[in-house]
Amino acid sequence: MAPVLEKKLLGAAGAGDTMENSAEDEEGQNLWSSILSEVSTRSSSKLPSGKNILVFGEDGSGKTTLMAKLQGAEHNKKGRGLEYLYLSVHDEDRDDLTRCNVWILDGDLYHKGLLKFAVSGESVRDSLAVLVADMSRPWSIMESLQKWASVLRDHLDKLKVPPEEMRDMEQNMVKAFQEYLEPEDSSTTPASPQRRAPAAGGEDEGVLLPLPDNVLTHNLGIPVMVVCTKCDAVSVLEKEHDYKEEHFDYIQSHIRRFCLRYGAALIYTSVKEEKNLDTLYKYTLHKLYDFPLTTPALVVEKDAVFIPSGWDNEKKIAILHENLASLRPDDPFEDVIGKPPVRKLVHDKEVCAEDEQVFLMKQQSLLAKQPATPTRGTESPARPASASPRPTGRPGPTNVASVSPMTAVKKPDPNMKGAAANEGVLANFFNSLLSKKTGSPGAPGSPGTPGGPNSPASAKKTGQKPVLTDVQAELDRMTRKPDAMATDNSSPPAENEA
Repeated sequence: MAPVLEKKLLGAAGAGDTMENSAEDEEGQNLWSSILSEVSTRSSSKLPSGKNILVFGEDGSGKTTLMAKLQGAEHNKKGRGLEYLYLSVHDEDRDDLTRCNVWILDGDLYHKGLLKFAVSGESVRDSLAVLVADMSRPWSIMESLQKWASVLRDHLDKLKVPPEEMRDMEQNMVKAFQEYLEPEDSSTTPASPQRRAPAAGGEDEGVLLPLPDNVLTHNLGIPVMVVCTKCDAVSVLEKEHDYKEEHFDYIQSHIRRFCLRYGAALIYTSVKEEKNLDTLYKYTLHKLYDFPLTTPALVVEKDAVFIPSGWDNEKKIAILHENLASLRPDDPFEDVIGKPPVRKLVHDKEVCAEDEQVFLMKQQSLLAKQPATPTRGTESPARPASASPRPTGRPGPTNVASVSPMTAVKKPDPNMKGAAANEGVLANFFNSLLSKKTGSPGAPGSPGTPGGPNSPASAKKTGQKPVLTDVQAELDRMTRKPDAMATDNSSPPAENEA
């Protein structure tokens, strides 16, 4: 009996062990299944990758600087053709990180064919277009927006997206425009996508109001943003180009009309003053990754406007028209906001100075061709050219040469005419003054002394005209010497006459 009992007991124990093992296996399978389901849930909730931002704009509009600022780069390098960079996108709730591709097209239309490397037919659904306008050159804004919008349209047409898929993309644009709500209205569920609240009476959410007039008439199937850069130039336009408040309202109204046709958002930014950069980044994530939008529309500040897609309409734009005093909203944009004239002084050609020797040779040739003119313009033509204040011929010889150590002055030639004769007279006059100064003041033979050869007394005896008589009289008057002293101290000129 003992062996039989042992077998029964062992069989019962083996059955219990089998039941325990099966329970453990079931618990292990349940654990693995829960882990797998959690991983699959997390993978489905991750941020999608492969999102693209296409940036269009003119050269010098600041599109590369703007995107580099959003990236967080301090020093950006500008390239040619098709530039590439990426934005780091971080979801704090999911603790997930991804990258958003940014493609910046060159301002030259020659490079528009490079868009095929940025967006294909498969990735067009995950793309966002940004049209950059330069506020420092407001006269080119509308032309630039229309040009780059047509470039984007042509590229989307070349992708040959299936009509069903393209129609679905366009319907999503219409639905997103109709379902827009201000962030205050959806503050109760900030993390959920913003949807219109159900109407009274329990009506279905799918019932949406029709689109207003002139809205999404140019539906591209992808979200579009119009970004006006360099809005800090508003003060410069007011000072240098005499822009008034109504000019900026007129510009804003035309841009907002353009945005309505494409269902686009409008953002005024300034990298220099860091205006609306954070708003631009958050709205970009809202359109691409469905992040909640917490910033309402802002139209009060003329250099920091923010209008999300779906907020604007024709009635709100008409409010700007009330401030237009001298302008009409329907006037052509290029007639009201005209390009200022180019300053010619800035663009003058560089003038090079000619060589100094060449210039002097030209002047020499010009002087040689000109006829000699007399120095005195008031001199009568009937007056002889050799006339001088001193007669050329005198009855008695003069002793100036024997007394003065200077060289005797040559008399002017009676045959000399014009400037030569006048130069001789002037030289004779100044040499006479020098010869007077060379003699000692007290010597009897000096020409300046009363007994000298040029004294008035000797001039009277010899019959010569007194030289420097007026000069001597002026000197005597200046020194306040009486004429009598000069007469008493004069010596007889008899010995000099011989």
